[in-house]
Amino acid sequence: MKTVVFHYSGTGNSLWSARVLAAKLDGAALRPLKGADVLAAGGADAVGFVFPVHMWGVPGPVKEFVERLALRPETYIFALAVNAGQVARTLIQLGEILAQRGLTLAAGYDIVLPSNYIPWGGPGPLEKRQARIEAARAKIAAAAEVIAAGERGPVEAGPWWQRLVFTALYRLSYNQVPRMDKDFWCDERCDSCGVCARVCPAANIELKKGRPEWRHHCEQCLACIQWCPREAIQFGKKTPATERYHHPEITLNDMLP
Repeated sequence: MKTVVFHYSGTGNSLWSARVLAAKLDGAALRPLKGADVLAAGGADAVGFVFPVHMWGVPGPVKEFVERLALRPETYIFALAVNAGQVARTLIQLGEILAQRGLTLAAGYDIVLPSNYIPWGGPGPLEKRQARIEAARAKIAAAAEVIAAGERGPVEAGPWWQRLVFTALYRLSYNQVPRMDKDFWCDERCDSCGVCARVCPAANIELKKGRPEWRHHCEQCLACIQWCPREAIQFGKKTPATERYHHPEITLNDMLP
């Protein structure tokens, strides 16, 4: 079975998850979602999407990609939704997006990893982070067995209150995300290295007089704040005192185009 796994990642959790999954699927091709064209699946028998939950739903770039990717009706489709404990209705939403095209989400898994959305708090104690990573590794391995066999699996979701409350918040916030970069700022530690501009998947940052400026088509992946080597980029008032996070097994070079 020819398998392609597309990944979308800002700070490495989803890239790591996609790598762990692809390693369990013999011969699976691993491809970045950003920049891929409509024929990127190449007639694959099985296609997977691995992505973070953004604002309790499918990120805009993932939604747009799924809506235009050329897939055959019989394609076996699977997904991993990576989050910090609030998957809500994300995988159900993905299934609905596919259903509008006559496609079926055969299996969708909720993968919990340390939080990278540090404006709302840090990633947590090191011991807890490692426990989440190992639990995720085991769950991805179990999911890979179902996917490799081409079987129908679960389409996982959060409890009813998440599906109700957070789906409403997703719908309210979805169109606001591109301009949420107004809360980014840069402190005196910036040395004009340009890592933020290079790692941004949306090409939303440019350096002007050696300082980053955000261009209001943000994806809220937080790659800029998490990968800044001097921790000079901030978001709002809380992040100067908050520990940065990216997946410990993913490097900056892994994230660069």
